[in-house]
Amino acid sequence: MGIETIQIEQVDQSAPVGPQLIRALRQSIIRNQLEPGTRLSEAEIGAKFGVSRQPVREAFIKLAEEGLLEIRPQRGSFVRKISVGAVLDARFVREAVEADVAKACATYRPAGLVEELRGQIDAQAQLVDHHPAAFVPLDDEFHQTLAKAAGRPNAWAVIVGMKSQMDRVRQMTSAHFPLEHLIAQHTAVVDAIDAGDPEAAEKAMRGHLQMILSDLPAIREAFPDYFDPDAA
Repeated sequence: MGIETIQIEQVDQSAPVGPQLIRALRQSIIRNQLEPGTRLSEAEIGAKFGVSRQPVREAFIKLAEEGLLEIRPQRGSFVRKISVGAVLDARFVREAVEADVAKACATYRPAGLVEELRGQIDAQAQLVDHHPAAFVPLDDEFHQTLAKAAGRPNAWAVIVGMKSQMDRVRQMTSAHFPLEHLIAQHTAVVDAIDAGDPEAAEKAMRGHLQMILSDLPAIREAFPDYFDPDAA
């Protein structure tokens, strides 16, 4: 798969071009539509979207900082393999932050939160048999809603900034593993919040975010060429 997989129909010339390219490229890499090792050309992408090479170059630099691209002087820019270390670091930070977020939500039980979350879970359940790859954005919405309800929206912003590698694995998990267990874990978190049980909410969230630890070995075995053989 190549740049034809990048999902951006038309660049909005009235808005900054760079962020649009970054979002489109990041999404294509995270969804594994641009596979590790794919060479990306500034000229080709600029021509595809009718922009100069400068915003494309800036997008490449930003994605390289996130660990998604490797810029090789005189050779080109290539989609990087998934760093298991980065995945595990992101998971560690998420558990530390989001366990407290869930605990706070169960302690204070913000008005309307449980109803909103149950509606989101219903929407997630509709994807199980038909569009599993679309689960990840709904999963993000669920976790972001909790962070906002706990009064910690900036904590979610920090998590978003470091979870790109983890998201690549989550896409594989949602596409190749049953989603029912993830939805059941979301339900357990919401049930604990609804019951006003902070300890149960914290435990349910920790269990949910530790699931990737058991999924990761199977994903690595199924897609060995996607992963960097780092020490982790």
